Amino acid sequence: MIMRLKDQVAIVTGGGTGIGKGIALRLAEEGANVVIADIDEETAKDVVGEIEKLGRQALAVKTDVTDEQSVANLIEKTMEKFNRIDILMSNAGVSRMGKFIDISEKDFDFNMDVNAKGAFLVSKAVSAVMKQQKSGTIIFTISMAGKCGTPLYAHYNASKAALLAYMQALAMELAPNITVNGVCPGLVRTSMHEREIKWTAELRGMSEEMVASEYVAGIPLARIEEPQDVANLVVFLASKEGQYITGQAINITGGMILRR
Repeated sequence: MIMRLKDQVAIVTGGGTGIGKGIALRLAEEGANVVIADIDEETAKDVVGEIEKLGRQALAVKTDVTDEQSVANLIEKTMEKFNRIDILMSNAGVSRMGKFIDISEKDFDFNMDVNAKGAFLVSKAVSAVMKQQKSGTIIFTISMAGKCGTPLYAHYNASKAALLAYMQALAMELAPNITVNGVCPGLVRTSMHEREIKWTAELRGMSEEMVASEYVAGIPLARIEEPQDVANLVVFLASKEGQYITGQAINITGGMILRR
């Protein structure tokens, strides 16, 4: 089996669960050694164990992406163990639902701090290493919410739209040696998705079953997305095959978004 990322070093923020975990495992399957950066150190360690079973090296680092010192520690620990960073998967993110009139300043700041500022702090720190190497790939989990407004997600939409614009600016500044892209998933089967079904049901006065059915009905490919679907795109962007792509926010939504 040809491993497309053999012996490369990847950092995955928010890699302990959900989309991040799926991406971390796929990167390892393709030969990468992976640093799992997560605010929940125990889930990060669990993923490290799974990666080591695949025969790859891995490291768990408790990381708060909104804290510059915590991010600096992540880079320090990564460089101590691997001495390079080839791939950054900036995936850590949060979401909360609510009518915009009811969104508190605290909730708005929480979304912006993790989803936008956190991505800025991590990519800034990693890019310093990649610029010295004169090589590297940075990928952000943006979400289709960064491209279109959706009811009950005004603060989340704002944070992801900010991240999309930031990604494009970064791509231009870091070219030609470093590629920068974003993946824009749709409705992905994760614990976050399960919470959102419950929140939507409560806010709209519907049953959870009705919400889940409505979600699937709005997807042309007629199924909820899996973390593996996102991970497959990430592997392509990080591989040699994806190295003439930069500054793009690529939809992976089962057809929910077209022409954006």
